[in-house]
Amino acid sequence: MKLARRAAGISPSPTLAIDAQAKAMKAKGIQVINFSAGEPDFDTPEHIKQAAIDALKAGYTRYTPVAGIPELRQAVCDSLKGRGLSYEPADIVVSCGAKHSLYNAMQVLLNDGDEVIIIAPYWVSYYEQIKLAGGVPVVVNTDAATDFKLTPEALKAALTPRTKLLILNSPCNPTGVVYSRNELEALAEVILAHGLMVISDEIYAALLYDGLTHTSIAALGSEIKERTILIDGVSKTYAMTGWRIGYAAAPRSIATAMTDLQSHSTSNPTSIAQKAAVAALTGSQEPVEAMRREFEKRRNRILAGLRELPGVECNQPGGAFYVFPYIGKLFGRRFRGQVLANSTDVATVLLNEYQVAVVPGIAFGADPYLRLSYATSMAQIEAGLERFKAFVGELQ
Repeated sequence: MKLARRAAGISPSPTLAIDAQAKAMKAKGIQVINFSAGEPDFDTPEHIKQAAIDALKAGYTRYTPVAGIPELRQAVCDSLKGRGLSYEPADIVVSCGAKHSLYNAMQVLLNDGDEVIIIAPYWVSYYEQIKLAGGVPVVVNTDAATDFKLTPEALKAALTPRTKLLILNSPCNPTGVVYSRNELEALAEVILAHGLMVISDEIYAALLYDGLTHTSIAALGSEIKERTILIDGVSKTYAMTGWRIGYAAAPRSIATAMTDLQSHSTSNPTSIAQKAAVAALTGSQEPVEAMRREFEKRRNRILAGLRELPGVECNQPGGAFYVFPYIGKLFGRRFRGQVLANSTDVATVLLNEYQVAVVPGIAFGADPYLRLSYATSMAQIEAGLERFKAFVGELQ
């Protein structure tokens, strides 16, 4: 059977593929250090799990409104007030994870041929979701020299009459960079001057280090807010990746369109998970702060360890739970006779020969880099750094 063009053109998620390979190796008894997974290694806080148990016992197992239960949409609104944002429940669409929210937004915003600016290094699913919606990804490359940030000048240079949308991600996956308020204001001037829409992916907003604070581009004024679809969820902040609850906060007409689309695909997110998400947003935030503090310690350790390796350089990420080291100086060197030509070669050797799972930078549109997640224990980080050091030491 011949597949539809949209299906034939989809590339699988490389991060999920590598994570699956690492887990398969672990299942065979191989001691893999897994730096590939983009999920906290902490358990979901007890009060959140208890809310789900209570909902289950109460028989809360039926359909809910497509866009989410009213109390959850209100909890999202209340949470966003902390970012200086005022939304009403009708502006909120709760979906089956932030990835689902992003997909819905692309589907209702893009027509065939519309251009979408994404900033490399970019999260892997942006590119594929744009294509699935008929859009054209326009990649603006950045590098460590500019801290991987989009400048107003680079944004202007990428614009064409077909440009419709910009995707911002702060804190960023895979680089961990955080945009300051001044940097966002400069980008907002260009966005407004050219009538663009913005998807602001803020899924890592609670995971900031070095005293940094989060600024949403939607909080810069009413004009830019009306052009912004804010995406967030409970997965990263509350260690709830498997619960699959994300949300969009958007101008009313866009929120309505996303709800209508969702009504014909998944309908509502899981009822029990929605009750858990209410408890997450309205309950104690101390578990979040405890997790954030631990992530900062881990970031400091893995960053220091990577910087000690000859030929490896690494910027200091301000948020999320990833480091994105530059490994271009390792290209052209030999490992047991094999020339390492790219990040895929390096990642393959690390996994097969040293049982260290990392994601090659090419998956994020930036080949001379690797992404390592430090959402794992300090013991695993120490062991992984030792294996990485052994790998570099064997290169010729």
